[in-house]
Amino acid sequence: METLIPILLLVTFVGFIVYILKGGNIMIGFFVMAILWSVIGQIPFDKAVQKVFAEPALNYGPTIIYIAFGSWFGRVLVDSGIAPAISEATKKVGKKRPLIAAILIVFVTAFIFVSAYGVGSVIAIGVILLPIMLSLGIPRDIALTAFVMSIGAPMYINVVLFNQIKAFFPNAIYGGQYLIFGWTAMVVQLMAVVIFLVLHRKKFTQENVDANLKIIGETQQDDEGRHIPKIAFIAPIIPVVMNMVFGWDAIPGLTLATLFAILVTGNMKGYKSFVQFLNSTIQKAIGDIAGLIMFLMALVMFAGAAQLNAVRFQSMFSMILPHNHLILAIVFGILAPLALFRGPLHVWGAGAATAAVLSGTGLFNDAFLLPLLYVPALLAVSTGITQSWNVWGLDYMKVQSKDLLKRGVPIMWFVSIINEVLVYYFFG
Repeated sequence: METLIPILLLVTFVGFIVYILKGGNIMIGFFVMAILWSVIGQIPFDKAVQKVFAEPALNYGPTIIYIAFGSWFGRVLVDSGIAPAISEATKKVGKKRPLIAAILIVFVTAFIFVSAYGVGSVIAIGVILLPIMLSLGIPRDIALTAFVMSIGAPMYINVVLFNQIKAFFPNAIYGGQYLIFGWTAMVVQLMAVVIFLVLHRKKFTQENVDANLKIIGETQQDDEGRHIPKIAFIAPIIPVVMNMVFGWDAIPGLTLATLFAILVTGNMKGYKSFVQFLNSTIQKAIGDIAGLIMFLMALVMFAGAAQLNAVRFQSMFSMILPHNHLILAIVFGILAPLALFRGPLHVWGAGAATAAVLSGTGLFNDAFLLPLLYVPALLAVSTGITQSWNVWGLDYMKVQSKDLLKRGVPIMWFVSIINEVLVYYFFG
């Protein structure tokens, strides 16, 4: 029986991966897996109720708060006019130097998503920046690939996403050594995006601009931009700076940045208009993340079941996994594409079991395991076609899924190997 149970757990795990690859609902899949692993793992009923379905969801409450504040901040950046103003300032460079403008858009996108988060924020920024990229003569597939990889890069230091993966590695700390790694890994990915654009610069042509804009339902515009004071442009970086310099938690940092954005853009002049702006942005922000929250609830329930069953895999992992940190980091870099399609290295997919089991074995500390699994997960976030905002981008830009994968995965694979070596350097 002791041998049969781990085999049955692995069989259901493989079945879960197949279910995901065939387009099954991931939230339902996680919930069913939580039940199956509780039953197969012979977890007592009362313990399963408490440790699988109650405590994980209740303990995840603080992370939901981070997600809510991050989503609100992203909505305020858009609705206050800061994000459009930054975009318009970038656009002015474009006509004479399209490559420079494209690179600036990459950095602007990364700058915004250092703190902003959520599919709603991506859509709001995307409908501004993607048409600008097309107006520079960039083909639709190249523009979309560069854009989504630019969103993925700052996720290394985005406190909202960090706190989601921290559910698996509670002892990991956002700050100090991790932030040094996060900034370095972010730069590596951004440099890869820049190289990607440079290599494709000869495909930038004005001949197909009107046709590409028409395909996505947009036309060229000659906007003068919103009258936003330049000091407002520092808003996206405020939460990270407050953490690095003063050790602030993300919630006060995001709150300060949000109020700063509202104040400097003139949305705090009158009490009535201020309240209306608050209510409007909060309602949109919460609506943006409603589905995500329920998905994450199902995920942490499965993680709870996986952690209770981790002991059953300990001897197996002890034999299979290399105990050398460098070898393990390189292996994860080479296998990083397994995170695609919510596979076994994607922590917000089938990789939830991988993360929970690795954490439960006690073979490696959380400070090392979090970035180790974060790297392949961010490959999928950056180029995967199961990532919500990537799916929106494919539809909006009328790009085939295979084109995004063909353009983006090889670059992100190379980035993943480099960043896994950095994981060893900083935490091994």
